[in-house]
Formats: sequence, C-alpha cells, structure tokens
Amino acid sequence: MGVRLPKNLLQKYGFTHSLVLEETAQGLLLRKKQDDKLSWADTYKAMANEDEDWNEYDQTLLDGLENDDFDA
Repeated sequence: MGVRLPKNLLQKYGFTHSLVLEETAQGLLLRKKQDDKLSWADTYKAMANEDEDWNEYDQTLLDGLENDDFDA
C-alpha cells in the first residue's frame, strides 16, 4: 500500500529525496530523512577538531623508500 502526493506539494515543502513518515499523537508527520553524511568542508572541520596523535605514522612514512633513488 502506498500514498501518492502531488509533486508540486512536495516541492513546496522542499522534499526532494527520501521522506520519513512518523506516527504521532496528533496524527501522521512527514519529514525529510536526516542525511548523516557530512560535506567535505564539515568533514575537514570535524577532523581538524579531533585531538589525534599521528606521530606513530611518521615512523612508517618512508618504510622501504628511504633507500630508493628518486627525485623528491
């Protein structure tokens, strides 16, 4: 079973992709599905705010490459 809604009504309220239908005490509620993905900018900001120690990766940075001849 499904429900059909007019396209112009969906556009009026900014629904472009997936919707969530919730049952509430007042009735049914349609809302946008929350997108948990971060934008590239938000991802960069989140990574910059983390207090991670990357020093252990510095030791393996040139593993096997320090003896090779290449122009840096």
